[in-house]
Amino acid sequence: MNWSAVALGIWLWPGFVEAAAEWFQWRGPNRDGHSPDTGLLTQWPPDGPPLLWKATGLGTGYSGVSLAAGKIFTMGDLGPDSCLLALDAAQGKTLWSTPVGRSGGGGGHPGPRCTPTFDAGQVFALNQHGDLICAEADTGKLLWRKSLPRDFGGRMMSGWGYSESPLVDGPRVVVTPGGKQGTLLALDRKTGQRLWQTKEWTDSAAYASVVVAEFGGVRQYVQITDESVAGVRATDGKVLWRIERRGRTAVVPTPIVHGNYVYVTSGYGVGCNLIKVTASSQNFTAQQVYANKTMVNHHGGVVLVKGYLYGYSDGRGWVCQAFETGQEVWSSKALGKGSIAYADGLLICRDERPGNVVLLEATPEGYREKGRFLQPDRTKERSWPHPVISGGKLYLRDQDLLLCYDLRVN
Repeated sequence: MNWSAVALGIWLWPGFVEAAAEWFQWRGPNRDGHSPDTGLLTQWPPDGPPLLWKATGLGTGYSGVSLAAGKIFTMGDLGPDSCLLALDAAQGKTLWSTPVGRSGGGGGHPGPRCTPTFDAGQVFALNQHGDLICAEADTGKLLWRKSLPRDFGGRMMSGWGYSESPLVDGPRVVVTPGGKQGTLLALDRKTGQRLWQTKEWTDSAAYASVVVAEFGGVRQYVQITDESVAGVRATDGKVLWRIERRGRTAVVPTPIVHGNYVYVTSGYGVGCNLIKVTASSQNFTAQQVYANKTMVNHHGGVVLVKGYLYGYSDGRGWVCQAFETGQEVWSSKALGKGSIAYADGLLICRDERPGNVVLLEATPEGYREKGRFLQPDRTKERSWPHPVISGGKLYLRDQDLLLCYDLRVN
């Protein structure tokens, strides 16, 4: 049973979250960049949707936001500490701040990158140095703390720091320390004690976050590194299938699981791959369906909508790609490189600079813009946090600042 659903009073079929779910984790209820919201504006006014409030004091960093139980959760460097913060969802007032570990790091881009995960009254967060904590959602009280490098032999593929957002699945917290002790790790959510670590899979960690899948009736965790893509049995960490797939420099986007297929993409000229996972008598095989450079997505993410993938591809611009064949359907350079989220037949795209936010139709028929605005109070840093759509509102994080916009039809 999904513990977040229990906490929010939502009943689920396996692998599916109903429309009442909140944005309680990275990339939304199903970690796919989809918001369940409906009844949103289909055309924006010239200056964009109405701004409801602006919050400051969140600190340095690139963390996104999650929302649950009337609160917003995010992270930021505040003085000597990287911190987990909770804000009042109604007005953006800071309610509490809990130190996670030291600040800084990030290979020239200091601050945490993780989107905290809310589940059953608790919040889980990982900072740039690999410090993982569990805290009470109401008070910020620290319940336990672990270090991925010190406690589990964690090793990153390159030097920008841990960027993963923890997955909470029933009694398990799943993260990717990387390294010789095991690429993937499951901890007891109550105590932080190790349940299993994948000794037979020892790739270094990349920057992607784990997703849940079910192949052949077996619940699995799917993750990508700079060397491979793999599926790991949820109950004991056994590697069920693995396929080599070389990345370069930084492998960031979250895998997309659809049916018996896993789609992955990364930047630095690598491109995208579709992998078919086949189950036979509890044995699993993975076979590549295609590999091309139609979608060379650096870190802004990709969403799958009705058989088509949407995202920014280095060198091509914004791209619509057919999921089954990998072929380009359309591309446009009307907006710069950035991140994406989906809701109610619409895409919200945010460029990393100068800070345009654009509303698009999610259609294979072409690039159809339905409004844009330039984010106010832009910092000098790139606006890497992805847009978040929850409860009829749009949330944009930019370093110390968080903006909340009203997307609802009046």
